[in-house]
Amino acid sequence: MKISRLIPLAFALSLVAASAEAQGNDPDVAAAQGKDPMPAGWMMRLDRPTASKATLRFVDMGPGMHVTSGPAAIYWNDKNTASGEFTAEVSLTQMKKPTHPEAYGIIWGGKNLDAPNQEYFYLIVRGDGKYMVKHRAGTETHEIAPWTEHAALIKEDAAGKSKNTLKVEASATGTKLYANGQLIKEVPASAGSADGIVGLRVNHNLDVHLDVLKVAKK
Repeated sequence: MKISRLIPLAFALSLVAASAEAQGNDPDVAAAQGKDPMPAGWMMRLDRPTASKATLRFVDMGPGMHVTSGPAAIYWNDKNTASGEFTAEVSLTQMKKPTHPEAYGIIWGGKNLDAPNQEYFYLIVRGDGKYMVKHRAGTETHEIAPWTEHAALIKEDAAGKSKNTLKVEASATGTKLYANGQLIKEVPASAGSADGIVGLRVNHNLDVHLDVLKVAKK
């Protein structure tokens, strides 16, 4: 009896150790800090509560903004709230090649983004020309589209640079997702309401320039 009880315990401990080792092999790299403040009106939420905002840089740059991460996070401004039929569009440029493919993109349907019951949808892309779509509710995420390669996405060049324009088009029947003008995925209305805050997502250890986020009623 004692041996049978020790087996599942040992297995659980091995999983914890493997997870810790994996995270240790890919730690957050703190961004070089400047004196520039965050863009006015914008907020951020880190994926991991134990991460520090001091290890990433989010600033105005040119007509857009720039993120150097650091830990993975979402970024939003409450003024970018939309409901009913609307479009949201942003161009994102990966500036440098990460250690391995890391994702960035757009969020929509955001609610309670600074609370435990946060909720939002997100479309993210990587430098290897793949995209993913998920829905987050609290600490849980629900996969709508797994990592999928698509010809519409521009892959990173030899220096690791790539630019992709992502667009969300919401209506009563669902949400159409575009990359560089091409439809890549449709999310049915049954997946949840698209009403809410539109924002941005940048995973860890990336250098990404974000053009002006455009949100408009249809």
